Amino acid sequence: MKRRSFLRSVPLGPVVLASAAAAQSARPLRVAWCSIERANLPSPYLDAFRDGMRELGYGEGRNLTIDTWWGEGTETKLTQQVDAIVRSTPDVIVAQGGLALHPLMVAGIGIPIVFGVSVDPVEAKIAESFSHPGGNATGMSFFALDLVPKRMQIMKEALPAMKRMAVLADPQHPGQHKELAAAQAAADSLGLQVHYFPVQSERELEAALADIARDRYDAILAFADGFTASYAGRIAAFSLEHRIPAVDGWSPFARAGNLMIYGPVLEECYRRAVYVDKIAKGALPGDLPIELPTKVELVINLKTAKALGVTIPQAVLVRAEEVIQ
Repeated sequence: MKRRSFLRSVPLGPVVLASAAAAQSARPLRVAWCSIERANLPSPYLDAFRDGMRELGYGEGRNLTIDTWWGEGTETKLTQQVDAIVRSTPDVIVAQGGLALHPLMVAGIGIPIVFGVSVDPVEAKIAESFSHPGGNATGMSFFALDLVPKRMQIMKEALPAMKRMAVLADPQHPGQHKELAAAQAAADSLGLQVHYFPVQSERELEAALADIARDRYDAILAFADGFTASYAGRIAAFSLEHRIPAVDGWSPFARAGNLMIYGPVLEECYRRAVYVDKIAKGALPGDLPIELPTKVELVINLKTAKALGVTIPQAVLVRAEEVIQ
């Protein structure tokens, strides 16, 4: 199974769930934090989750234990640890991102899972519906289609001369076709021409960037997912070399040197740990609706803007939650 064809064959039938409420009465709540990040690097998302649990009355060393499982940059490493994760008997697993969730779902484990993913969870076969996921997994989806036209409107305000925009997206990302349709509708209303570049490998990305440079597009819109995030630095280098601004939906994209982002505050998504608490108190994951982000941010890399010769209008700058100098 390709890692970005994500869960298309995973059944959503009944599963046997661990009784987190019963477990908590006998010992501290045990949470397994699963991520493909590297163990030796800071994780703002894990820090945010810890903050959220403290706000709910949990304290490590008192009534909470968090075991961390790291993929060291790949889903493969995390897949190799699934059996060990199960043997550690967590009450709840928190999966940071789709690549962390994927091996857990494929393994068919019955432990409750709370996730944060960028995909459309219904398209990805993670859930039966947003309102009633079914199965043993629920959480937050960053897949908010209403952000697409707002992101493009801000792009047009920041880059008023923009007429032709290149869209970089992974065609295997569940829900990607909905994002593309939303982008096209927004482009039509803004008087923009959009050209879609499907990319799902480094070779395809390099070919797309070569075409974008040759045809001199005015800007790049990269759909926010694990693939574009992993190549944020490469896209930034291309953007500076060819003076073509690039925009995305997650803050690390701007911090990697791209012009700006508009999208969910990912740290806030993981700080909202209420579903872990509810499951610990006996709620079934399948009965807890999948949530969408409620807090969004505009991050502008002013250093990059200056390097590109782009003047960001003051009306846009004043709306930014973060300006990178």
